[in-house]
Amino acid sequence: MRKRKTNLASVSYHDWIINSLKNKKEAELYLQVALDEFQEDGNIEALMLALRQIAEAQGGIGKLAQKGHLNRETLYRTLSSRGNPKLQTVGSLLNALGFHLVIKSV
Repeated sequence: MRKRKTNLASVSYHDWIINSLKNKKEAELYLQVALDEFQEDGNIEALMLALRQIAEAQGGIGKLAQKGHLNRETLYRTLSSRGNPKLQTVGSLLNALGFHLVIKSV
């Protein structure tokens, strides 16, 4: 009896999330969850990670910088885990990604 080799294709989590964030609705929901969590616990790292991943899914930091009329090096620093962007910068980022902030009552 021959043993059959199982060839399982595996995709890393990073590749999977980047691929799923190419879908605008998925990216919107992902970003909303990150923003909600930031408002609850003040952890900006998760929000910056979400913005970084969405930027990567939509063409990368360089493309986002061009589209948002932002400095690429500054954008890399802004979206780092230590990033603490101004509201104006967040607005420019969101606009370049095709999103905008909305205020709603809870």
